[in-house]
Amino acid sequence: MTDSRWASIDAFVETNRDNILRDISRLVAIPSVEGTPEPGAPFGAGPRAALDKALEIAGELGLATHNAEGYIGWAQTAPIAEGQKFLATITHTDVVPVGNGWDADPYTVRVRDGWLLGRGVADDKGPSILCLYALKYLKDSGAALRYPVRALLGANEETGMADVDYYEKHFPMPAFCFTPDAEFPVCNGEKGGFGGIIASPRLVDPVILAFEGGVAVNAVPDRAWCQVSVGQDALKQTENVTFEAGENGTTIIRGWGKSGHAAMPQGTVNAIALIVNCLLESGVCTPAETAYLKVLQTLHAATDGSALGIAADDGFFDPLTIVGGTIRMEDGVLRQSFDCRFPTNTNEKTMTAVMETVCGDAAVLEQLHSRPPFYISADHPAIQALITTYNDVTGEGKGPFTMGGGTYARHFPLAVSFGPEHTDLALPDFAGPMHGANEGAPFEKLLEALKIYILALLRLQEIDF
Repeated sequence: MTDSRWASIDAFVETNRDNILRDISRLVAIPSVEGTPEPGAPFGAGPRAALDKALEIAGELGLATHNAEGYIGWAQTAPIAEGQKFLATITHTDVVPVGNGWDADPYTVRVRDGWLLGRGVADDKGPSILCLYALKYLKDSGAALRYPVRALLGANEETGMADVDYYEKHFPMPAFCFTPDAEFPVCNGEKGGFGGIIASPRLVDPVILAFEGGVAVNAVPDRAWCQVSVGQDALKQTENVTFEAGENGTTIIRGWGKSGHAAMPQGTVNAIALIVNCLLESGVCTPAETAYLKVLQTLHAATDGSALGIAADDGFFDPLTIVGGTIRMEDGVLRQSFDCRFPTNTNEKTMTAVMETVCGDAAVLEQLHSRPPFYISADHPAIQALITTYNDVTGEGKGPFTMGGGTYARHFPLAVSFGPEHTDLALPDFAGPMHGANEGAPFEKLLEALKIYILALLRLQEIDF
């Protein structure tokens, strides 16, 4: 590294490594899954508590803070005058539900072989702390900042991003923003998103008495269970399901899969699909149930949408993905959610028409919603500054990429996602991915990311926005 500022950045991070671990642990300790709205807590008490804690930590670091009615908050290096251009980072302090399969308390950070384990260490509480420390360096170092820097802290990224909608309506947008909520080096394009519910008709005299699985629509479920009105002897033993006796001669079927993020379903095993296959192979359901389950079997048969007939690949983004995230039964109606990430050569209208044909009279699509793909040219000076900084620090020669995940970046006029994950870094057996059990992040890589962020923010000061 030839940048004259590197020695100071490196020394700052090394001096603060224990404090950074402490503060990540403090933030992870707060369960912040979306809950019931309350006054001053539009996304529930948990997200508000986590936002408060992040702002408390920012204050301890000597940063000025602001809480915007519990929707979103921020810390910043200096006051920002009306009309003044500024830079921003944006992370989020809400998390997906814990789910199953954890080896220990998800809200207590554990350190194992250099990895931090806990819900949010990677997505996105760990990176939130990194951004606050980046601003601390900028403020304490006395660096001349052409553009003040604001570290935005969201509270609703996982379930709707109403936090940034609120911000856009009430506050000025940054000249440039990056979100540490994906992989390095730089993601300058995101697939479109398409989701909704596949609902059954109201079932009459059903064999299926209950069916539950999944903790989030944007995560592949690793566990699911179904109660049926028949005995175990009527069921066929299929892969990765178990049976247990229920009340009054019923049977509980449990599926045991492997969780992961909906945008990256490779290697996952959907527990709902395991139960669906078991029920269909057993042949115990009513005609209406069987017809509906066949629709779900088609949904789950291939995560690239090929079984449904909606596969798409534009040669620019990665191919389309689709997963079923949650299933519930209420008042005799089964509802299976789906989460689709799509490239530029398809759209909601096309996919809806195809899926309605698959559903036929057996199911109906509900609560459909979508967002278009977005892309920012990699030639933009700000994106080039981020890429160059990453490669200078790591010694690699990587270029930008596009992805299926959806981040805050698409909500800003000029923004990208920028680390801190490394897709080429294999997870150890004891660690899991974002949204999965035993969510893990390598601590040394987080510290390296902080150094990258500091240097990148300094280099962005040299660009005319």
